[in-house]
Amino acid sequence: MVLRHFLNILFRPAEAWQAIRSESWTIGGLYLGTIVPLAAIPPLAGYYGTTHHGWQIAGNAPVRLTPDSALPISIAYFIAILVAFYVIALLIQWMSSTYGERQPLVRCLALAVYSAIPLLLIGVVQAYPVLWVNLVAGLVAMTYAVYLLYRGVPIVMDIPDHRGFLFASAVLAVSLVSLVATLAASVILWDHGIGPMFTH
Repeated sequence: MVLRHFLNILFRPAEAWQAIRSESWTIGGLYLGTIVPLAAIPPLAGYYGTTHHGWQIAGNAPVRLTPDSALPISIAYFIAILVAFYVIALLIQWMSSTYGERQPLVRCLALAVYSAIPLLLIGVVQAYPVLWVNLVAGLVAMTYAVYLLYRGVPIVMDIPDHRGFLFASAVLAVSLVSLVATLAASVILWDHGIGPMFTH
């Protein structure tokens, strides 16, 4: 069932969102069956890419992270993704009563997760950290994720399209704020010892 949703959300999003709305989810099942495996892709790829390939600046020798510094960063990255989805789901649920009826938390979590699948999948490019490749791939994935969000909100939340547009815009704004908060938390963690150590 999860695999079918996974494929449909990429190629037949309208059909996928209808199926996702009618699915009987549990928060634990959604985390174990979908979120945890997908959330592991960017940190694992990032760990491999930064410790094995590294990145080059202005044609200089590749700069890599030491495995000892990359590991806690990758673990923190993974945990941040898991927490961010839950927080965004709580905010979606809180906003749902403004745009329609209050929705179950698990449905809000499914909306957040399946909208973000392109971003999680494209995290695999971090295994080869070339700046322009990562930037282009990230922009493409973000564009499709935003499209999925705007398609999914009216269906999953069961509201008219015009309200769905406003709701999706609010969710997008909340997601961007969460991203900024995560970046700020990264700076704080770096200042308290979970920071990168470089090697050539």
